[in-house]
Amino acid sequence: MSLSAPDSLSSFSRKRKAVVFLILFAFIGISVSLFPFDLIGGSPDVFASEAGGEEAAVETEAAEGAEAAEAAEEGTPVYQPAPKLTEADYPQISWINGRMLAWFAAQLHLWFAAFVLAVPIFVFIIEAIGMATKDERYDKMAYEFIKVSITAYSVTAVFGGLLTMTLIVFYPDFMKYMSSIFGSTMIAYALIFFAESASLYLYYYGWNAMKYGTWKWVHLSIGLVLNAVGTTLMFLANAWVTFMMSPHGVDVAGVFDGNVWHAIHNHLWNPINLHRFVANIAYGGSVVGAYAAYMFLSADTKEGKAHYDWMGYTANFIAIAALLPLPFAGYWLIAEVYAYSQQMGITAMGGVFAWLFILQAVLIGALFLSANYYLWCGMGRSPGAVRYTKYIKYIGFVIVTCFLVWFTPHTLILENWELEALGGQYHPFLGPLGIMPAKNTAVNIMLMSTFLSFLLYRRANKIPTVSWAAYGNAAQVAIFVAATVNIAVLGIYYGYFTNTVYKVASSVPQVASTLLVIASCMVIDVLMYRGAKDVGPFEWGKMPARSQYALFMLAVSFTWLMGLMGFIRSALRQHWHVYTVMRDSSPDAFTPSIAYAAKTVSVATIVFMAIIIFIFWLSQLGARKQAPQ
Repeated sequence: MSLSAPDSLSSFSRKRKAVVFLILFAFIGISVSLFPFDLIGGSPDVFASEAGGEEAAVETEAAEGAEAAEAAEEGTPVYQPAPKLTEADYPQISWINGRMLAWFAAQLHLWFAAFVLAVPIFVFIIEAIGMATKDERYDKMAYEFIKVSITAYSVTAVFGGLLTMTLIVFYPDFMKYMSSIFGSTMIAYALIFFAESASLYLYYYGWNAMKYGTWKWVHLSIGLVLNAVGTTLMFLANAWVTFMMSPHGVDVAGVFDGNVWHAIHNHLWNPINLHRFVANIAYGGSVVGAYAAYMFLSADTKEGKAHYDWMGYTANFIAIAALLPLPFAGYWLIAEVYAYSQQMGITAMGGVFAWLFILQAVLIGALFLSANYYLWCGMGRSPGAVRYTKYIKYIGFVIVTCFLVWFTPHTLILENWELEALGGQYHPFLGPLGIMPAKNTAVNIMLMSTFLSFLLYRRANKIPTVSWAAYGNAAQVAIFVAATVNIAVLGIYYGYFTNTVYKVASSVPQVASTLLVIASCMVIDVLMYRGAKDVGPFEWGKMPARSQYALFMLAVSFTWLMGLMGFIRSALRQHWHVYTVMRDSSPDAFTPSIAYAAKTVSVATIVFMAIIIFIFWLSQLGARKQAPQ
């Protein structure tokens, strides 16, 4: 039977789409199969053994010690070794637990510091967008974001001061040793803090005075300076923290070699700089998202709800955009922890803290579900979204399945009768899901699913007008399918049928596949929907109240997660102030139980969220005007 002309064209078009799909699928599959694993970790010597690393460190430090002795003979300052303390060296005050007070002050300071460092970054970007597009809405939103951070800035300084006083009072010898090494950076920190305060207040109070023309450029430049000094402050504080975990620039006795850059540029400084920078942006986005949700629920006009709905969407977008690469920065950090000290790495992932990573998985799963749920609710703003809502249940199923895999533990805490009934410590079917290859596979697929939710949301109200739209869609589907197959094959084959080195190495092409999907599909989508037609009017403010609670959930999960992961990072030092160099001999020098740590972080989270809500309320109160009596 012959086909009519339209049928023939349609058939020919379908064939071409199929060919494009298959070519892309084959290209990506072949590229991955040829990936040079040997270059990324195929040798068992990639990570030095603990013993080998320590021997090398001893040799290096011995050489540095000899150089220090020569320097002393030449009249340069001679530094003392790390003090060997006893319990009597730690002052005690009745009714006050120094360790607990320091923990609370440090935790609250870090949360607020993360918030006030992140907000100016995306405020600067939003202001620049408003300046480029000449859209006043961006300028108004950026101003409201920075207004929220002003009060939080003061609270950050208060907790920073409390932390400093607590450390000086309860840990005087530790502070004396740290200041003997980092004294110059501590002075620099204080001076840069003044610069940050000055630029922040100038940036905020000069917003309306420098709104147009050349003055707008001046204002934007002040924002750039603010972000530069804020980031520098974070890098300096990171140097002190990471020195305590991976000391450098000192010998085995803790004698400083006199070069502060050696101490700053220790093994974990770069990984934690990247991880905190990305995490702070995601965290800042989630907190201002909670502010937008608070204001949305409080608004009593249609215009107000529309404004804060848009603000909440922008904040959620910032949080998700930073959340997507965050696991990869975390992997790099933990890999460097292993590289520096296998003992630390095993303690973190396979020892006493392993179950805290199960809690981490639960909280990250809550983050992904909250972010996706908000996007799905947001599709209700668009009349054209009905074309895509049928896919939501499948995306939800994939995310929930990956979530379940991610928080499946490898080992179980069991009674004797349970062990006998199970036939061992590992569950016969769920046990294999507890190791990292399964979790790496799950998190990569979860990231791609979240990106897919964003793509559907983005195109919900638009119809592409370019002639190659069908090919673009086919290419995107092909890229998603090929990457998913690739990630699954890498996770199963290299995770369960090869040696341990390949298990670690296979995570790199998995990450590369996810990043390839995000980058390539985003480029195709932007080009494909350039000049697209709108299906109907987009209705900001048309959001159910339950969607706003998803934004609250996002902020709470982020806060809790940062607290728990911060505890793990700090507790990896165990009974050392400075790992292997300065021992902690205080009465509280013990590793708390998981329950103790979880309760402490939970209480701190509640306190932090209570202060944040108070700040939101203050911001709302400042905008009110009393009617004349």
